[in-house]
Amino acid sequence: MKQETRYIDTELAVIGTGLAGIAAAIFALNRGISCTLTGNTGALAYTTGYLDLLGFSDSRFISAPWDALGDLAKSCPGHPLAGIAPTKIAEAFTEFTNFIGSIGVGYSPPGQENLRAITPAGTLKPTLCVPLTMIKGITALHSKAPCTVFGFHGLKGFSAHQIAANLKSIWPEIEARTIHFPGHESGELYAEVAARALEVPQNRILLAEILKHEGAGSSYLGLPAILGMHNPDEIHADLERLSGFSIFEIPTMPPSVPGIRLREIIEQTLPAKGITMIPQQKIRKIEFHKEKITLSLFDNYGPIAITARTVLLATGRFLSGGLEAHFDHISEPLIHLPVHQPPSREKWYQEEYLDSRGHEIHLAGIETDGSFRPLKNDGTVYDKRLFAAGIVLAHQDWIRQRCGAGVAIATASAAVDAIIEHLAQ
Repeated sequence: MKQETRYIDTELAVIGTGLAGIAAAIFALNRGISCTLTGNTGALAYTTGYLDLLGFSDSRFISAPWDALGDLAKSCPGHPLAGIAPTKIAEAFTEFTNFIGSIGVGYSPPGQENLRAITPAGTLKPTLCVPLTMIKGITALHSKAPCTVFGFHGLKGFSAHQIAANLKSIWPEIEARTIHFPGHESGELYAEVAARALEVPQNRILLAEILKHEGAGSSYLGLPAILGMHNPDEIHADLERLSGFSIFEIPTMPPSVPGIRLREIIEQTLPAKGITMIPQQKIRKIEFHKEKITLSLFDNYGPIAITARTVLLATGRFLSGGLEAHFDHISEPLIHLPVHQPPSREKWYQEEYLDSRGHEIHLAGIETDGSFRPLKNDGTVYDKRLFAAGIVLAHQDWIRQRCGAGVAIATASAAVDAIIEHLAQ
């Protein structure tokens, strides 16, 4: 039986439901633009929940990211953040974190300096904003207060003893203990399962009793990021009340609960606010017509045709499928846009994996004009209705520079501003 095609008409179609795509949909929603959000969820579940702006430059820790943006514009003028005013970036971060907080996942506001946040390995990384469930870990580290980090038997990707051992030299009064999660005496414990279990009040009561006994003598307790999949701020506050301790989360190795939280809260909330969302589905074909752009895809109910006045490409890099690496070149698979890349495969990587210069392949991506419209090989705009945002953009090494969220949020905001100008014409 042939399934009927469903038609969706929209002002903006966003391809990609990672951080850049989500941010673009939020900015479009706040500005009254009809928006359809579709595509793979990409690497969102692999994030720690931290929102980095700019953390490293030439292997140096950056404490003042807003000042460093000026140096970045001079040293790397093609970097996606280089062409956006710092005040605009700050506004974008504030708007994004305020929105996410309003739907259930609170974030610290963007400040003037980077925060020193704890990684799953027990090292420190510079970041601009963290979930409110994690902010007390930064306070505890700064004050060197007595602290116990708890791990759980059977939980992979998180070692309380490794974290404490790595931080001991700068945090003498940090200790580690491994305990049983309530109701789980043997076998593997999955972070997502534990997070959903703590949404049950009785499980929080049981965990609080264990923490009160095992955490005696500490001012702060660190836990893996499992404090609920939904309403984490409420669960965090309740566990603090029940236990009597100041508690903070530490991200686990990916896939991590903070990233899954963001994905789930977005998928539950944006449709109710007017965004048409088709998650977990790849765009099969995109066609540029004179009056409209048509995107074709399928879901469990059959074919869908989206007609849009503008399109934002936020498909990420290799992990998300926004770029593809072939034997001798890198391609953009959906529209077949030109990709800035090293001249040959031999130039993709340095000989040493940890070479301080980084690897050229990590600068590959789509080049755009000042309005974030992708360019053809001759430097002209591919189509004035097509825009791009996020780490699919060229000339940034988000891994080494710790700027992934900054690139996603700032370029999504700038692209949506340019889209508004185009729609007004």
